[in-house]
Amino acid sequence: MVLHEFDETRTSTFEPGEVVSPVEGMPKIGVTCFSHKLMDRLIAAFDAQVIAHCSGGNGKLPVYKIRYAGRELALFLSRIGAPACVVQYEELFAMGLDKLVVFGTCGVLDKSIGDLSIIIPDCAVRDEGTSYHYKKPSREIAVNPRHQAAFRRLLEEHAYSYVTGKVWTTDAPYRETRDKVARRRAEGCICVDMECSAIAALAEFRNKDVFQFFYAADNLDSPKWDKRSLGRAEALSDKEKIGLLAIEFAASTDAET
Repeated sequence: MVLHEFDETRTSTFEPGEVVSPVEGMPKIGVTCFSHKLMDRLIAAFDAQVIAHCSGGNGKLPVYKIRYAGRELALFLSRIGAPACVVQYEELFAMGLDKLVVFGTCGVLDKSIGDLSIIIPDCAVRDEGTSYHYKKPSREIAVNPRHQAAFRRLLEEHAYSYVTGKVWTTDAPYRETRDKVARRRAEGCICVDMECSAIAALAEFRNKDVFQFFYAADNLDSPKWDKRSLGRAEALSDKEKIGLLAIEFAASTDAET
């Protein structure tokens, strides 16, 4: 397979720094999610200032600067899907971002994981293409090598239930067949997403400090797909609390260094 032709060369024909320039005043740590409705609520909760834009053929996404607990943080919406997401993060790192807290929904492969429960991935099955351009071929990749204990302590302080485990990252959500779900469950996957393994490979390649977590959404562990809170407007208040938790964690993590 072409994806097995990993090239260890560190430089490319063109680099992110040739596309974007460092942004004066860019915070060193950022917080991002994949829901525009949730991001709009988080932006409204702070005196957010636009300091940059992530530009592409599909338009511009603003990058905001906020202050929380005496720390400056970047706040922005992530593009969905591993290729678009990784390109965006590459350019943000070139703008000056060093650390990142990423959170978003995932589908659960174990119905005992409650709706909106926090999931901390510690490993990902690489069923996408992007990570293979950043790391040698392997079935799995380690996720969140740092900060897991600190994040668990924060969750416990706020009385959040959580579970740690393996995530299945796939490029093709409409090809999550019953057989594939069963196979991923058999190898220990508890949830499925579209970006995690690629983000982990990027972080390792660029030597960036990236922490990822999910909040549980739709359930694939049932005879019929159960949408649960996925896309439900009435769940936004609970999701906003999770977003504020991510911001609190980012500020505390930034204070450690």
